[in-house]
Amino acid sequence: MAARVPGAGNVGQFWRNLCGGVESVSRYTDEQLIAAGEDPELLRDPNYVKAGAPLEGVELFDAGFFGFSARDAAILDPQHRHFLEVCWEALEDAGHVPESFAGAIGVFAGAGMHDYYVHHLAPNRKLMQDVGQFLVRHTGNDKDFLTTRASYCFNLTGPSIGVQTACSTSLVAIHMAAQSLLNGECDLALAGGVSITLPDRLGYVFREGEILSPDGHCRAFDREARGTLFGSGAGVVVLRRAADAAADRDHVYAVIRGSAVNNDGRGKVSYLAPSHDGQARCIAEALAVAAVPASSIGYVEAHGTGTPMGDPIEVAALTRAFGAGAGGRSCAIGSVKTNVGHLDTAAGVASFIKASLALKHQVIPQSLNFATPNPACDFERSPFHVSAATTAWARADTPRRACVNSLGVGGTNAHVVLEEAPERAAEEHDADDAPRLLCLSARSPAALDAAAQRLADFLRADRPRALADVAYTLQFGRRAFAHRRTVAAAHLDDAIHRLEASRGGASPPVPAEPPPVVFMFPGGGAQYPNMGRQIYASEAVFREHVDAVLAIVETDEGLDLRPWLFPDPGDEARAATELERASHSLLTTFAVEYALAQLWRSRGIEPTALIGHSLGELVAACLAGVMTLRDALAVVAARGRILDRLPGGATLAVALSEAEVVPFLGAGLSIAAVNGPALCVVSGSLDDIVALEAVLSARDVDARRLRLSFAAHSSLLDGHLDDFAREIASVQLRAPRYPLISNASGNWSGVAEITQTDYWVKQLRHTVRFSAGLSQVLEDHPGCVLLEVGPGTTLASLAATRRSAASAPVVIASLRHPLDATPDATVFLNALGRLWAAGVAIDWSRQGRSTGRRMPLPTYPFEHKRYWIDRPATPVPAP
Repeated sequence: MAARVPGAGNVGQFWRNLCGGVESVSRYTDEQLIAAGEDPELLRDPNYVKAGAPLEGVELFDAGFFGFSARDAAILDPQHRHFLEVCWEALEDAGHVPESFAGAIGVFAGAGMHDYYVHHLAPNRKLMQDVGQFLVRHTGNDKDFLTTRASYCFNLTGPSIGVQTACSTSLVAIHMAAQSLLNGECDLALAGGVSITLPDRLGYVFREGEILSPDGHCRAFDREARGTLFGSGAGVVVLRRAADAAADRDHVYAVIRGSAVNNDGRGKVSYLAPSHDGQARCIAEALAVAAVPASSIGYVEAHGTGTPMGDPIEVAALTRAFGAGAGGRSCAIGSVKTNVGHLDTAAGVASFIKASLALKHQVIPQSLNFATPNPACDFERSPFHVSAATTAWARADTPRRACVNSLGVGGTNAHVVLEEAPERAAEEHDADDAPRLLCLSARSPAALDAAAQRLADFLRADRPRALADVAYTLQFGRRAFAHRRTVAAAHLDDAIHRLEASRGGASPPVPAEPPPVVFMFPGGGAQYPNMGRQIYASEAVFREHVDAVLAIVETDEGLDLRPWLFPDPGDEARAATELERASHSLLTTFAVEYALAQLWRSRGIEPTALIGHSLGELVAACLAGVMTLRDALAVVAARGRILDRLPGGATLAVALSEAEVVPFLGAGLSIAAVNGPALCVVSGSLDDIVALEAVLSARDVDARRLRLSFAAHSSLLDGHLDDFAREIASVQLRAPRYPLISNASGNWSGVAEITQTDYWVKQLRHTVRFSAGLSQVLEDHPGCVLLEVGPGTTLASLAATRRSAASAPVVIASLRHPLDATPDATVFLNALGRLWAAGVAIDWSRQGRSTGRRMPLPTYPFEHKRYWIDRPATPVPAP
């Protein structure tokens, strides 16, 4: 549901006003009235009442959100504008947006008279000549186009029906929407109405015998009741078949048990007068459809205009339908018009929302301005009493039930029977402390910041019992706009802190089409004890593939790697030492990278291309189907055995280009890798590396020893290459399913190249040209997302330095750096969020821990601007 009424811009404030006994009636001074355009002569009339119930922000609209130009927005009737925004807020409150809802969505609603056209547009002769009467009146202002405009803007394909029955319009719309759902014409329906009276912020002249109050107060059912006052407002509710809502884990405010609509016909004093008989028949029919006894109704939200004729007839009709004295005056009765005035076409939905909230919160709000019962309302012989104070709603033997009554001038009556929603049972995830991903998006950075603050304020104030429900609603129940932000948090206070800290962060818009994702696989040296251990504990897919790798290695190689990959508490130091052995480090790193890639694929993240660094290229080749898993592990094990047999070696990262490094290299040193335009890795014997380190230090060249005890890609391998070639020759090599970057060339691998034994021998011995390969990826896939699939952040750090004149690539690491204390599950979740924030399409149903229930959350923070065509200074005389 969503509502904008006098004194409240949203449902939450509306409810607080109802419970707090707030009368949202404005009192005007003469100066304010004259400034608003009132005739000063009229103010001298003793019957002029200087009061009204205006709606704030009538002239404001977020035109860009709905695709309107500034001119078209200014021409559009404010009733249409507010209705569009309230429809969107209601859909978000329901946790269903059109593009993700599987079914037809209908719209049933009505609007008040098009005052804006009459007072602001039609007298503007230049506007009417430039635009044309048809476009100004029919598509921008006529009430016939209220619902179809919403259907067009939101791409809704269910019935789109304008309803016009005067004051009962919006409750009739709710009845019609429910019938459409029951008939299968749609699967979700928006229903409600809007009425904005212009000019606003003016008073009115009281005349005896008319509907308007002499003092600006509506005193429904009170002895002093002499009328009401009109206000402006809008309200929309979202309806579904109850079984569908339960199956879809929707939040439910209330259940419609039954409803009815009829007309008085000629059975009344005059056309404008109400009918006791017609009202009673409608109420009785609704109760019969609901199949509940009248005695089970605890509250009636009445039409309650506070007129001397209307209130007694309504009470008599209710009494006749309920049964005189049934329940011993146990049923409360009230009217929202005492709070916000008579909202005309929006009156019924305002009453419906009030009654639904009363059921949800188990509180009956007070009906204002009531002191002594109207003696013409025969409460003594009725089951009703006026709700003169806000009271808790105790539950009897049956579920709490309420009725909503709405009566239209002209005789169309509507009545709805509501029941409290079924209680939602506690679920396992309610007490789950696993981190959850909160996803926010908006059409602009400013709106995104506002959305983050709104959500933080909501979490702080409402303290929802399950963060999982918040995450679920944001993922499944919101449209993904161009500017995006995610926060991973395990509890409310953490979420609040991170949401508020995120404000002001850069948020470039996502591309129109989802960007390609390139998997990057790191090589030796990335390993550390317990890499991915939390993911192993929580993610079945990851665990399954790690276990498969470890089982093959134990069977084929006789190595039990589990104690070094996931050591017992206290054994971490020994495990770190064991993982420095090539045979252990390469196989455990392969296990984590391969399982992590399979986890990403199970989540729907398919790579466009693959690039690996040394060992990482073998992981990429295995994932691409060049080798089977068992063959790839045999090749990796062979590499490990060879590297373990080498005499003591070392590697040194040097902050120089390849051309700058070469002059420093002696015969025993090799360039193992070119990782960046000014970053190389040199390998060789320990003595030669120590000597090079001293030379570079003396020249103030930045050089850093890597955590490797072997000299990969160096001349120390030359005597072992034949052994490795024999191992590769026993492996069947196939064409890759994904494009692969070659470490040897720094370009895309050709099928003829990658399926040859000689290639993999060269890949072991020669320089890893990662920098050139990364440049090729960025050239051929501009705007791609680079996802490091492995332990640590080595490749992500290298890739993050690549910047072009246009932009820097989006670079994401899947697991933590070994010195980072952030849990792996949180790092992985943040990686998923960053993929979505970069524009990658995410199927949330395929993500782990995607359970949850929809719940009401803060809705979109519209960026309002004034779009208004002022009334002409000199009124055009009537013809």
